Amino acid sequence: MTKSPKSSLKLLSVEQIYKAKVRLKSVINHTPLLFNANFSEQFESNIYFKREDLQVVRSYKIRGAYNKLATSSKKQLSNGVVCASAGNHAQGVALACKKLKVKGKIYMPSTTPKQKVSKVHFFGKEWIEVVLIGDTFDDAYAEAIADAETNNKAFVHPFNDTKVMEGQGTVGLEIIEDSKDPIDYIFVGIGGGGLASGLGSYVKQISPDTKIIGVEPKGAPAMYQSLKEGQVVRLNDIDNFVDGAAVRQVGERTFEFCQLILDDLLLVDEGKICSTILQLYNEEGIVAEPAGALTIAALDQYRSKIKGKNIVCIISGGNNDITRTEEIKERSLLYEGLKHYFVINFPQRAGALREFLNILGPDDDITHFEYTKKHNREAGPALVGIELGKASDYNNLIKRMQKENIKFQSINNNKSLFNLLV
Repeated sequence: MTKSPKSSLKLLSVEQIYKAKVRLKSVINHTPLLFNANFSEQFESNIYFKREDLQVVRSYKIRGAYNKLATSSKKQLSNGVVCASAGNHAQGVALACKKLKVKGKIYMPSTTPKQKVSKVHFFGKEWIEVVLIGDTFDDAYAEAIADAETNNKAFVHPFNDTKVMEGQGTVGLEIIEDSKDPIDYIFVGIGGGGLASGLGSYVKQISPDTKIIGVEPKGAPAMYQSLKEGQVVRLNDIDNFVDGAAVRQVGERTFEFCQLILDDLLLVDEGKICSTILQLYNEEGIVAEPAGALTIAALDQYRSKIKGKNIVCIISGGNNDITRTEEIKERSLLYEGLKHYFVINFPQRAGALREFLNILGPDDDITHFEYTKKHNREAGPALVGIELGKASDYNNLIKRMQKENIKFQSINNNKSLFNLLV
């Protein structure tokens, strides 16, 4: 990451973040900071997980949402509140509305996982109304802003608000309180930048030697591009897979805070995030959503730098929908080089498919087979998905197909064709 010049902005007040902690005491869980032996051994360092997936709403978002509503006047809340969210912020606002008995209207993208939508209803009960609209957070955001302006409602921004950031800052306060040793690095996920802004403000004043490393999904690098260009940048296209951290544009305030706070900002491939989700579940019994696994997925990029150091990774969310499991597994296999798709023209004679099966290695499996034409299939190509035992087996598979004069086209790296057929 190329860092842009520092702004003249001051960090959020330690005093205000501490007041937020007192305000939140009866509402949130003081989530544990847990040493993880498995990852510590893997990276030859002392790695701790800040388990915000164990929060009341399974993410840190309740901290900022409640702090915002609790510091607003009765007049400001008299017409109710409105917010936009891809899921986690919505749950925080919903619970805050119920706790403070404030009416809320919550706009969410139509693509939001059902698990998150149902949880919003659960936490808000009769105090909230959910509106599903548009395909992205930004679509929902535009509708929420219009509602707030038209009906004079208070808008609860998911990140670009000082009181929201102060609430998120209590994550950093708890980390410093619970850590027995000086912390060398804290890895924090970034969507709009509210958590990094709040947490970093506290940590940089109390433990200035601690480095704050931001982590963004590769398919939605809004903060990365903004810091690189020295101004807030709006992305035209993003990958919404990491829904809790996929925004087209970060906030003006969070951008300035991240200029001050971040020591580095890393981008992580969505496939790597998926592999990490599966590893956390299989090895640790931790159910992390894509945004929640961001920080741990980034550790490989800092392997040499963190050796022998004290590291904190924030697991920022655990709202994962079980219906996404197959997609997560598929993305992981593709990233690891274990899943490959081909368009294959089989010779038009009996036994051709049987001969193709003999080309496969002992650990290779056909996981997908579909003729690309509904009619006259005998003369049409087939889409074939092959899962390898090892990524290194790929070159030998290609050589065997070439030796047998199999007419094929690999489509893994052909994004347009891949998206059309798979």
